[in-house]
Amino acid sequence: MLMSNTEEIPGRRIIEFYGIASGSTVRAKHVGKDFMAGLKNLVGGELKGYTELIQESRRESMSRMEEQAKSMGANAIVNVRFSTSSIAQGAAELFAYGTAVKVE
Repeated sequence: MLMSNTEEIPGRRIIEFYGIASGSTVRAKHVGKDFMAGLKNLVGGELKGYTELIQESRRESMSRMEEQAKSMGANAIVNVRFSTSSIAQGAAELFAYGTAVKVE
């Protein structure tokens, strides 16, 4: 599945539009990672546990978006975007969306 955050796939012509494809995942913080992040806040630096959590969430939401686009008959997704929102104390949603299309 080709994906782009622009309105087109370079070198390809869009021949059909299918509509919005999306995928999301909701993740909660891990108590151990949260404790370590609190300690890291005191001395500064990257919160690697959270970085890994976000990367995993991004992969999962993109995979779900791709599955939906395939079920629509698409072979590409353009205008890919991400959004996050807080769901509950310590839990957040990562939402990926874009336009499912068919390219030559």
